[in-house]
Amino acid sequence: MSEDQSTKNITNSFLNTGKSVEDILFEKGLITSEQLAAINSEHLDTGKAISEIIREKGYVSEIEFAKSYGESYGIPFVTLRESKPDVSMMEYVTMDLAAKQQVIPFAYDKDSGELSVAMVDPMDLPTIEFIEKRAKVRVIPHITTSEEIKNVLSDFQSHKIGEEITAAMEEIEETTLRLEGDSEEISRATLRDAPIARIVGMILETAVKIGASDVHIEPYEDDTRLRYRVDGVLEEKRRLPKPMHDPIVARIKILANMKLDEKRIPLDGRFKVQVGEVSTDLRISTLPTVYGEKTVIRLLQDEGSVFSFKDLGLRGLSLQRLEQAILKPTGIILVTGPTGSGKTVTLASALNKLNTVRVNIMTLEDPVEIRIPGVNQTQVNPQAGLTFATGLRSFLRQDPDIIMVGEIRDGETAELAIHAALTGHLVLATLHTNSAAGALPRLLDQSVEDYLLVSTINVVVAQRLVRRICENCKKEFAPPEEVQQELKAIMYGIDQSKIISSSRDKTVIESFQKLNEGDLKLFRGEGCDKCSNTGYHGRVGIFEVLEVTEAISELIFEHASSSKINRKALEEGMLTFQQDGVLRVVEGITTLEEVMRVAK
Repeated sequence: MSEDQSTKNITNSFLNTGKSVEDILFEKGLITSEQLAAINSEHLDTGKAISEIIREKGYVSEIEFAKSYGESYGIPFVTLRESKPDVSMMEYVTMDLAAKQQVIPFAYDKDSGELSVAMVDPMDLPTIEFIEKRAKVRVIPHITTSEEIKNVLSDFQSHKIGEEITAAMEEIEETTLRLEGDSEEISRATLRDAPIARIVGMILETAVKIGASDVHIEPYEDDTRLRYRVDGVLEEKRRLPKPMHDPIVARIKILANMKLDEKRIPLDGRFKVQVGEVSTDLRISTLPTVYGEKTVIRLLQDEGSVFSFKDLGLRGLSLQRLEQAILKPTGIILVTGPTGSGKTVTLASALNKLNTVRVNIMTLEDPVEIRIPGVNQTQVNPQAGLTFATGLRSFLRQDPDIIMVGEIRDGETAELAIHAALTGHLVLATLHTNSAAGALPRLLDQSVEDYLLVSTINVVVAQRLVRRICENCKKEFAPPEEVQQELKAIMYGIDQSKIISSSRDKTVIESFQKLNEGDLKLFRGEGCDKCSNTGYHGRVGIFEVLEVTEAISELIFEHASSSKINRKALEEGMLTFQQDGVLRVVEGITTLEEVMRVAK
């Protein structure tokens, strides 16, 4: 096929119907006349393509836009879930090309030599020409959504892993792979080769692409379970044949420069992977079990995200108290919560807000998870003698204005942090406690003097992460009467007028109004491809923000229990996790089941 003929074929594939995308959307009632006017106005003012403006504004779903776009140009819309393309179709394009250019071949007609290709952008003529030249076919473009492409590629990847597993099993049987004694060097050479190396690569690539925070490789009597933690919840992805467990763990150990022949004690290691543009630091932990070494891989992206406090989920009086605390020149801001509750992101967001050329900000972390330009970040290294305590001592000789301590683990670190706050520094630190009120007795238990706590602690923020309802499959429903009563019971006893009068946040005020009106509408996710049929996608924080007031200070002097401090904080307007979560439920961000799972 000549180049001119190829271009002619491509051009003939498109037939403009005379109606623009925006006109079709308007005729279908998917956009209003005001939105149509705004689209045309922005197009004239900025010169942006109308399709780009519609996507940016989010006026319609991706599916509705694709259907209308296809209708405008006479390009058929295809749902790949219904077409069910076979993995053999990928002989016409590479997996890299399919992922990069968002294309999937899904049908081939031998008689006509026509290859039907689903595309997010069916006007991508260079890609169409490339496929035609490479496969020596005529491409018939169809339009689909990026989510459809992503799901099919994920299925193909899963199929590919299955093939690699079969090949790996054959190799293991042929070579009778051993990982002990004198054969270690042979094993190392074998494990660098396919297919074990490719399986490990696929496991890690999948983890990065689905946004997993951890990968669990768990040996059992008959097989090995592979699980990913996504949005704080573990999901089982597949079971692997038992003979593959040792080779996979050995491959991971090689990459992390860990001892292959040591299986009796827990080991730690780390290495980096690059998937597309994303560089991810992996921390490896192995633990001996009765059936073999359980391996957990923690994924830490090199460039983490920094958000505004509102994006994190802080609202109303809680937001106001934290913002006031970080603007004080001295004192301590404590962020508490279990591992994986988002403490580091909250601290990084606070530092980003404080970051100017006029202040010297220094952090001591284990590890440095989020890199912030303009901030001096140090990673602890206990093997070299750099601990939180020794590092904090050195920091005070570096003329800092603001210090962030990754974790107060012992009395010595707590004492140094308080000393730094007393000598004119603002200190941000994390502590592992279950509630905001529990942080103060915990520090007293670490032999910190009560008068020092009262003098230095500005505010204690405790947090958890709840899953967001998936916006793609979010549906409104009327909750049963008992659910409405449960929501009101959780909020019972709080001084709403105090919180509302102190709050400048419209959403908080509206949430209280909805609760009091009685005719409540809530939301839930029905489950779709975007959220892996869970009904949730992404996470948001729920918070307890305890301000150290005069009344709280008196309780600290009395060495009061955390429950007594908590009661006083509630009287002064602090919301518990459950109460803050209920406001997010009423706002339509999460569900009551999710709040109770995390906060109860």
